[in-house]
Amino acid sequence: MDYLDHVAITRHDSWSKFEQWRNEAGFRLVLFTTKAASSYLDFRYERDDVLLFGRESAGVTDEVASAADARLVIPIRPGLRSLNVAMAAAMALGEALRQTGSALPEGLRSKERW
Repeated sequence: MDYLDHVAITRHDSWSKFEQWRNEAGFRLVLFTTKAASSYLDFRYERDDVLLFGRESAGVTDEVASAADARLVIPIRPGLRSLNVAMAAAMALGEALRQTGSALPEGLRSKERW
């Protein structure tokens, strides 16, 4: 992919090592789950938030869910099962980038716009 030169990727070989890294860095863990009560649109994102999405079939473990600093849902019509995880990630990341201005070039970032 041609944009990989513009991102940093960090791999963790265990949940405990990820949690250690995240806590040392002071990053919030924001979990997207169908079991949450708060809408992703009502949440105030920060630039260093870590957005986490579970597997479509099973979500995340209870240990992971309890470690989250926030649990958010993308509301959908009652009776529908859930969104595809790629679609959910795109919607959530789009909202987080919109709120933080991270998707805009430096000269166009302005709190007055939002």
